[in-house]
Amino acid sequence: MQDPAAWPMARVLAITTTISYGILFYSFGVFTKPMEAELGFTRAQSSLAFSMALLVAGLVAIPVGRYVDKHGARTVMTLGSVLATGLVLVWSQVQSLVGLYLVWLGLGLAMSAVFYEVAFTVIAVWFDASRQKAMLLITLIAGLASTIFIPLETYLITQLGWRQALWVLSGILAITIPLHAIFIRHKLQQKKATTDLDAKSIFRTQRFWWFVFAVATVRIAASAMSAHSVPLLLERGHTAALVAIMAGSIGLMQLLGRLLFTPMTSNQSLFTLSIWTFGIHALGLAFLFLPGVLSVWVFVVLFGASNGAITLARAGLLADIYGSKNYGQLGGVVALATAVMGALSPLLAGVLHDLTGRYEMVLVALVFTTLSAIVMMIQVRKVI
Repeated sequence: MQDPAAWPMARVLAITTTISYGILFYSFGVFTKPMEAELGFTRAQSSLAFSMALLVAGLVAIPVGRYVDKHGARTVMTLGSVLATGLVLVWSQVQSLVGLYLVWLGLGLAMSAVFYEVAFTVIAVWFDASRQKAMLLITLIAGLASTIFIPLETYLITQLGWRQALWVLSGILAITIPLHAIFIRHKLQQKKATTDLDAKSIFRTQRFWWFVFAVATVRIAASAMSAHSVPLLLERGHTAALVAIMAGSIGLMQLLGRLLFTPMTSNQSLFTLSIWTFGIHALGLAFLFLPGVLSVWVFVVLFGASNGAITLARAGLLADIYGSKNYGQLGGVVALATAVMGALSPLLAGVLHDLTGRYEMVLVALVFTTLSAIVMMIQVRKVI
């Protein structure tokens, strides 16, 4: 019988992850150009701040996951919301590169507490038969993060300036503090799981590490594009208004991808669906090599839909293969590897852009890494 507290937590997590991703993850690309214009940063310099945040989030993911496995997510998520709210406000006062880096180092800590990894750990433990539906609920709503917040942030910058816009975003983030404190249980329900394996035994298997490398490698493109899609499309000559609509539409396509992915799991294995999803991801990127508005919209559809499905595939595979007992710790390892590779991609994309003056070589690198992830996921299916 499903615990009556489970679904209210899932609904709250759907709201709070949407706000958290919309402000902590998607805002950076929107604020990049106006911030650089005022403070004189290069693209590589500003990109390093975002990369540092992703890296910090990954480095602390394992201890955070271990704590949540033992004590629940209420304290972690509430403190993460408090930290995020305060630091976004501090970001609005930044005057130097050092200040920017310090803010985003702290925001990396906040990300580790309020993003999908912790939310999925809650779902993995409190849900069993309805686990996929609960994860779908969270990812469907959170998939709107870019759709809601990229246009909102663009509008706020236009009307208020980038510093004042951050004041508003800090106020929105503050909403997540009481939601986490009130609705998330302090200690997770304990379950008996006959299929759950010991974490140390799992770490000794080749399959786990192929899985880690596959999902971390495919994440490179998403991390790079989150920071560079707006300046990339502006570089192609599209208007700021159209770019905001295009970038925001990726979130809508994530919803489509998740809605299509979930029912297909009843007929196809998660391994097969994951491989196809990675392929669509690479194809979407390839369309950005073509000129014109139509090719960009094809990218938005394919890249957005596959990006949404990848989130469900990663979470579902981890739970299906290894159970819920050590989900937080295992998810922390995945998050660390993902963060290391994902943190490098915005920085390297910025460096490549500065060296070449354009984004073509960046796209070549992203297509290659995504195709490499397909090979790795094939190995997950082959080995034990």
